[in-house]
Amino acid sequence: MTELFEPVGDHDWRIATTATGLLADFNAAGVLTSSDIHVASRIGALGDEADESVLLAVALAVRAVRRGSVCLDLATVRETAPELAWPDDWETAIAGSSLVAAGVVRWELGLLYLDRYHRLETQVHDDLGVRLAQDAPVVDEARLDAAVAKVRAGHFSPEQEAAVVAAVRRRTTILTGGPGTGKTTTVARLLALLADQAGGGLAIALAAPTGKAATRLQEAVVTELDAVAATWPEAPGLVGRLDGLTLHRLLGWRPDNATRFRHDRSNRLKYDVVVVDESSMVELTMMGRLLEALRPESRLILVGDPRQLTSVGAGAVLSDLVAGFEGRPDSPVAALTENFRSESDIKALAAALRDGDADDVLAVLRSPSEQVSFVEAADDAAIEEALRPDSVAAARAVWQAATDEDPARALAELDRYRLLCAHREGPYGVRRWNSLVERWLAEDPEVDVYGQWYVGRPLLVTSNDYALDVYNGETGVVVRQAGRPRAFVAGSERLKEFAPGRLDAVETMHAMTIHKSQGSQADRVTVLLPDAGSRLLTRELFYTAATRARHHVRVVGSEAAVRAAVETRAQRATGLRLRLAGR
Repeated sequence: MTELFEPVGDHDWRIATTATGLLADFNAAGVLTSSDIHVASRIGALGDEADESVLLAVALAVRAVRRGSVCLDLATVRETAPELAWPDDWETAIAGSSLVAAGVVRWELGLLYLDRYHRLETQVHDDLGVRLAQDAPVVDEARLDAAVAKVRAGHFSPEQEAAVVAAVRRRTTILTGGPGTGKTTTVARLLALLADQAGGGLAIALAAPTGKAATRLQEAVVTELDAVAATWPEAPGLVGRLDGLTLHRLLGWRPDNATRFRHDRSNRLKYDVVVVDESSMVELTMMGRLLEALRPESRLILVGDPRQLTSVGAGAVLSDLVAGFEGRPDSPVAALTENFRSESDIKALAAALRDGDADDVLAVLRSPSEQVSFVEAADDAAIEEALRPDSVAAARAVWQAATDEDPARALAELDRYRLLCAHREGPYGVRRWNSLVERWLAEDPEVDVYGQWYVGRPLLVTSNDYALDVYNGETGVVVRQAGRPRAFVAGSERLKEFAPGRLDAVETMHAMTIHKSQGSQADRVTVLLPDAGSRLLTRELFYTAATRARHHVRVVGSEAAVRAAVETRAQRATGLRLRLAGR
């Protein structure tokens, strides 16, 4: 089963009173919103297009972008509402439209694009093509052989060694693999080899879509380089400084500038090597800005798991790159498959999810284990009974550290347990569970959760604030300091302290959405599945949630919800993989 779009929420679905014909029918059925119809009508007016079948396609293309697709796939869109009367000979009407002739929308590969997204997708494709067509970097093979022998210490498999050796010979590398496959180990050793080839002095950026992911990458690479130093003492010094930062900071976001980023084709990045972790979260627009800001001779290393959830914005760039380069002789993809995790049952659950076998997933969940557990609960009382003990214990541990005026410990406690939900609203949503955990915590006579900025409140930053140097996805805690509440946020370089009132775009994080959890991990994770009818339930969502756990994952929900998640793929319409494959 394939879901092309997420559902339209009640806040989003409105009757467009001026719509007629096909647009009115699709609006009344909940397929289109009034905003979709408004944009399509405006585009039609600009291009002098009155054919309602063409306007329907444009409205659906607008909706597709809002739902994360780059374009509208006419071959599959009928699956969203097969009961409706879809236009006949639709492709002919679109191809002959004045909108296509004027370039207002683009019709290519059987896909309908809004012009902006067509330009973005072709730019990403073309920039990657230019990078791959460059002459390969000059490599001192004898020096490389000697350095490879030095980095074999610890857990470094032949598969990882082959990946780093191939990457040394490329300017662009896409390193993929699931949790536990040693992606960071591979990156650290690759950086050591690149620095050795250059004789040191490389400018290296370790970037990620969120501050939390950038921090985790920087810390992990430094730890791995320390391990390499056991057999190659000079390696950390050769690599030198590592700048861990968000992609927005890397590119120099400037809200006062019409170009939005300081770095572009006319002002390239200074870095010799740019590593981007959690690349599955990078949307098409950001990938385009990154590629145009890189110097042609710079190394680009994209790291991620293509089976995770895709970006919040439009596109599925990492999975498109992996699929599009498959079978190509010049493919820059290096896939890591060997899992080094000691948590064998979490590995088994992840493997079953990747394979898409619901029976195997349920078998793993139901097998007695210290690493994986399944609470089959569907009614509110049973779910609350299952979630309350761990949620309260985790919240109280954070509160205790915050009360003890220990921000580092409070943030560490925050990463010991995580409650993940698919939804933001409703009975399975984070808003409800944040409220419930606060209510349960308040029942403890020692704990004071009065007011917005109570001591021990866990925080999630929800948008970038460049003036304060805080970024979407970073986490924090309100901590007592000298009798006053202060907010500490874990940034990519240091703990950042603020007067609470200065932080506008934050929310409570006793629970968080699975989308927001990308780029982070916790020792123990509880995944609350919604009911089987939720259209947010997908295999990618379930896989992402389960693989956030380092040591234990507990799934709370029904068998029907598990089956619905495993059997539903989150598929986005794009043309990038087709372009890369030469179709």
